[in-house]
Amino acid sequence: MSAQTWSIAELAAEYDVTLRTIRFYEDRGLLTPERRGTQRVYHPRDKVRLGLILRGKRLGFSLDEIAKIVDMYDAEPGEEGQLVYLLTQITHRRAELEQRRRDIDETLQELAEVETRCHTDLAALRNGQL
Repeated sequence: MSAQTWSIAELAAEYDVTLRTIRFYEDRGLLTPERRGTQRVYHPRDKVRLGLILRGKRLGFSLDEIAKIVDMYDAEPGEEGQLVYLLTQITHRRAELEQRRRDIDETLQELAEVETRCHTDLAALRNGQL
């Protein structure tokens, strides 16, 4: 029984990405499909890697960080090293996002204050008080 394979179009449809996106990841060495003439044949390893790449992008990791994480699975120290590295990256990413949240909250508060002043000034102008 042969292992399931996918064409580039099937992977693109399943993950809702463009063919160009998959080719880009292939050009970066993140995916390594088998070639059968001009056709790309993707194996389960490629499918898993594509899922990890897309998840990493959603989490805000750079392609270099994603490459390091998924490549660690194939090399020493293997899955344990991958998990330790990933945990470190998650800690850094969480800190960045929490800082962004604080920045956004502060900006929203400042906007609310400016908006209140604008409404007050506008009301005063309309009432002839300014």
